[in-house]
Amino acid sequence: MLEIGLFIYPGVQQAALLGLNDLFYVANTFSQKHQNKKENSLRVTHWQQPDPQKAPVRVFDTEPEAGSTLLSAMIIPPTLGSPAVVDTPPALTQWLTDLRNRGAILGSVCAGAFVLASSGLMEGRKMTTHWVYADLLRQRFPKIEVDERQLIIDDGDIITAGGLMSWTDLGLRVVHRLLGPTVMIDTARMLLVDPPGREQRYYSVFSPRLTHGDTSVLKVQHWLQATQAKDASLPTLAAQAGLEARTFLRRFQKATGMTSTEYCQHLRVGRAQELLQFSSDAFDRIAWEVGYSDPGALRKIFTRIVGLTPGEYRRRFSAGQTT
Repeated sequence: MLEIGLFIYPGVQQAALLGLNDLFYVANTFSQKHQNKKENSLRVTHWQQPDPQKAPVRVFDTEPEAGSTLLSAMIIPPTLGSPAVVDTPPALTQWLTDLRNRGAILGSVCAGAFVLASSGLMEGRKMTTHWVYADLLRQRFPKIEVDERQLIIDDGDIITAGGLMSWTDLGLRVVHRLLGPTVMIDTARMLLVDPPGREQRYYSVFSPRLTHGDTSVLKVQHWLQATQAKDASLPTLAAQAGLEARTFLRRFQKATGMTSTEYCQHLRVGRAQELLQFSSDAFDRIAWEVGYSDPGALRKIFTRIVGLTPGEYRRRFSAGQTT
């Protein structure tokens, strides 16, 4: 059973909270229909702090008789009020950190970004929020790269979404990650939410496996995500894991289903896709930015993974396109 948690805090938007409940209910229905079994049932729980000095506890559960399960994702919904500008209580910070370290996906929507940002987990990383709050988020957390141009930023272990209604986008992305593209597409169609081409390879995002339980490998995955895999040399990765090189390679492939080289290629291509969409930089410069001194090498890898050449991808998905 896959548990998705929703964090309740003062002023949380009830429409988003209940809407996510409904979205995951629909996704669960399609998951059972396609599989004809309950291996990937979704359990949705709500979590709330009894007081600021204590970790959040379950206050709602769609499967109260299911017993104990590990959270696969924790989402911080938006608020209709002003975003929180005070530090997240230490108990909440530790709880979010522990969830991430155990492989759970963390997500925020709109002003929920402030709760996630104040945990310290976003330092040196990119996130999005509502454009109205972008400057405030930058001022409050100068070590975070805020990109309000993007509706959703999937950074592997952390997903952030922009506007108030982007909980639908984040919810569908979580469904895609946990239950696959078929269930995600069926859910979007039932809810009449447009998933623009997400079933196509060149729309998809790299979804790293984080719930494998190997803490040494997970540490390297988090480090690669934070540094955009710019240093992917075997000695560096093995040192980050605290393992001998051959042991690291064996455990990394067993945990992630990929070699470390393949994994880093996917991370770099994901970053290149982002730059092709939202910048006007020449491809040679983008190649250098994501860690390739040879643009031709990146072009071959990009085309193999995405299914489009970099030029085709930019023409199709550039933020400046109107069609």
